[in-house]
Amino acid sequence: MSAATSESYDSGFTSEAPTGSNVRWFVCALLFMATTINYMDRSVFSFIEPLLHNAPFMGWNFAADAHHQPVFDNNFGNVIIYFQIAYGIGFLLAGRIIDKLGTKTGYALAILIWGAASMSHSLVTSVMGFCIARVFLGLGECGNFPAAIKATTEWFPAKERAKAVGIFNSGSNVSFFIAPLLITFVTSRWGWRSAFLATGSMGMVWLVLWLSFPYNKLRRGSTTTQRNLEPVVAGGSVLGKILTNRGTYAFAIGKGLTDGVWWFYLFYLPQFLNRNYGLDLAHAYWFIVTVYVISSVGSIGGGTLSGWLMGRGHSVNSGRKIAMLLMAICVLPLVFVPHMGTLFPNNPWPATLLIALAAAAHQGWSANLFSTPTDMFPSTAVSTVVGIGGAAGAAGGAGFTWVVKHNLSLHPLLVFEMAAGAYLVSLLIFQVLVPRLGAPSEPELPLSAA
Repeated sequence: MSAATSESYDSGFTSEAPTGSNVRWFVCALLFMATTINYMDRSVFSFIEPLLHNAPFMGWNFAADAHHQPVFDNNFGNVIIYFQIAYGIGFLLAGRIIDKLGTKTGYALAILIWGAASMSHSLVTSVMGFCIARVFLGLGECGNFPAAIKATTEWFPAKERAKAVGIFNSGSNVSFFIAPLLITFVTSRWGWRSAFLATGSMGMVWLVLWLSFPYNKLRRGSTTTQRNLEPVVAGGSVLGKILTNRGTYAFAIGKGLTDGVWWFYLFYLPQFLNRNYGLDLAHAYWFIVTVYVISSVGSIGGGTLSGWLMGRGHSVNSGRKIAMLLMAICVLPLVFVPHMGTLFPNNPWPATLLIALAAAAHQGWSANLFSTPTDMFPSTAVSTVVGIGGAAGAAGGAGFTWVVKHNLSLHPLLVFEMAAGAYLVSLLIFQVLVPRLGAPSEPELPLSAA
């Protein structure tokens, strides 16, 4: 064993993974699995929406048409908003907790909380019961991305990070291949409550795998790039340094303005297909799957793009921002979705494909935006920054959900226009706040080799 491999730091971590090891991709696979479960647990509520018409406490009025359900729509929207508020508040704490506890322990705690909360939905008998269960779900699920982004910082060099983020973040899309089939199967036999038990229990299986993996023993140590970023938080309170850094606000604003668009797809796509084209979950399945298959391509492709550009001479700054600009442009055709119902009243495919393109672009955007904290902050602060950005994203998501629940049925063009333009506005603000992204350009080498 080489000296570099055997050398350890006070933290007990080895300085680098074994030469030629692909264990980092196994870690990426675990992150992918956790993100898939994360999105399955949060999306169950939207998939069972048609079944909740028969739950008296939700307030569906069978005497009215589907576009005039103010009581049900308000209750449904409020349950979503409770989740988003708890998710946002939890982010403010989760990132810092994970930076303190470390990735392995912090991630395990998060999935334990959200898995138990997901299964607790099966016990509710009122709108408030759903709201309480969603609060605890949000408090647990907010740990996923701070932990996963911290893990990519610890296991991947700068050129591979957006690709790794794109791969594990595509789990949010893969969840939509699995969840509709699983939920349709279990609810047809045991009712809507069984859906929460089916998805929540998967988190417990993942927890066993995660705790069994020797994460801290095998992970690599800091690189010269991380060393160059250490002064960003040196010389005082780490949290104080983070809160006075413009990069924190660039990331948070980017999340705040665009995360709500993804929440919109996540929570309202099944409802959109049901109310505009009369499709129940079983008949909407292939339309939903199409959106998320294409989204997976966008997630991995958009994440790979910035690394590809860097490999051809672009700086971290231009590589990330060019990729984000292309993704923002690809979202713009979303404004045509409200017109598809008029042009193709019996054909959901035109609207579905436009939404799929926008969703794919969002995922490519997200892979690069999520990588920007690793370009601006050392790994010791990354989860905290991601947590602050996640809180802003959840707040923006709650705000956009409020707009959606009041306007989607009667003023859909407003909703889709806001969604289409959010990315270009975000990128402009990011550029103003952070005109140069990334640490000084030096080889990405382990400290022991520097």
